[in-house]
Amino acid sequence: MKVLITGSNGLLGQKLVSLLLTKEVKVIATGLGPDRTENIDNNYRYHKLDITNEAEVDTLIGQHQPDVVVNTAAMTNVDQCETEKDGCRKLNVDAVKYIVKACEINNAFLVHLSTDFIFDGESGPYLEDDTANPISFYGQSKLDAEEIIKQSKAEWAILRTVLVYGVVPSMSRSNIILWVKDSIENRKNIKVVTDQWRTPTLAEDLAMGCYLTAIKRAKGIFNISGKDMLTPYDMAIKTANYFNLDKSFIAKADSSTFSQTAKRPAKTGFVIDKAVENIDYNPHSFDEGIAILDRQLRELQKK
Repeated sequence: MKVLITGSNGLLGQKLVSLLLTKEVKVIATGLGPDRTENIDNNYRYHKLDITNEAEVDTLIGQHQPDVVVNTAAMTNVDQCETEKDGCRKLNVDAVKYIVKACEINNAFLVHLSTDFIFDGESGPYLEDDTANPISFYGQSKLDAEEIIKQSKAEWAILRTVLVYGVVPSMSRSNIILWVKDSIENRKNIKVVTDQWRTPTLAEDLAMGCYLTAIKRAKGIFNISGKDMLTPYDMAIKTANYFNLDKSFIAKADSSTFSQTAKRPAKTGFVIDKAVENIDYNPHSFDEGIAILDRQLRELQKK
């Protein structure tokens, strides 16, 4: 099997590349800048690709004829999407049109990553067929992309996920575990919200969800997230407990005390039964995820 990945320099992209190479899958990794990984493998190739350039997308997918395209690339900074709407739409919607078209022409199975932010957060956790109602431009852009895919002639799967966390050698963004750990270790007081709920997703689990979907060519929409419904405050306390950190640095707060450009849904999270039953998805608990991240941090510190 040959898999082309967009956004391979991101957290999920790097995890997916590593996983696929253990499965003897031929990987065509793509990203906007230079390759951030150190993969030297006969089954690995990296190409620069601007997915907002239709000609580049057509040429590269046509050249490599992948069996599967996994689109992990997106503008995911929710506030940035609110202030840079044109850029958000180009990356999250227009680029998806180009990828879908190329998949149709080249008979490639498309696995596309989406988000819990297509929902308004009034009645989570959500099933795959619940009614979407985004409250941010980011959420709307991801829903618009889903609609483009649903109307396409390509074979496809849409994987919706929630609050992805993990660690890789080259990281462009932090996550709640690293933020809590670093803040308390540097004796900084932090405020963490208690009125939002999510099912946080370990990046390795999401990568496995992508692989299982691809290998089975499982069509349709799947919720791919963690299984624990937690508030950010819950996550912070669990992190502090695991690393034996002083919890007095963690203060409860509600979301109204934070000034954010884009609205966030209050309660999302996913019911993952469909993915468990159809593609044998089996995510780690959040506690297990912290332990995995800790081991990886230790390994990185040795290098």
